[in-house]
Amino acid sequence: MDGTVWGIAGLGLAAVTGWFVMRRRFDVACTIDLESTHDHFHAHVDLEGVEVDPGDQVLVHNTPTRIPFGTQRTYASRATVQRASWLRRQFVKLTGGTELYELYDVGFEG
Repeated sequence: MDGTVWGIAGLGLAAVTGWFVMRRRFDVACTIDLESTHDHFHAHVDLEGVEVDPGDQVLVHNTPTRIPFGTQRTYASRATVQRASWLRRQFVKLTGGTELYELYDVGFEG
C-alpha cells in the first residue's frame, strides 16, 4: 500500500475515534433524596427534564457526604450531564451485558 491509502485510513480512524469520544455537556437542576434509617438506606437523584440514556454520564454537584442515622433529607442541587455520541451509545448497548460490575461503581466522595 502506498502512503495515500495509509493516510486516508488514518484520517478515517481519527474521524471514527473523534465521533466515539465526542460528548455534549450541559447543566440541569436536580433533586437529591437521601435516607439513612433502619428500614431504608438510599440516595436517589431526579434530573429535571432529562432522561439518561446508555453511555451518558451524570455528575451531581454539592452532594452532602453524610446525614445522621434515622433521617431522610431532600436537597436541591445541580448536575452536569454528558451525553454519549451515537457510536458510543451503540457500543455500550452491545457490551452492556458483559459489564454488569459497572453497576456497582457508585461512590460518594467528600
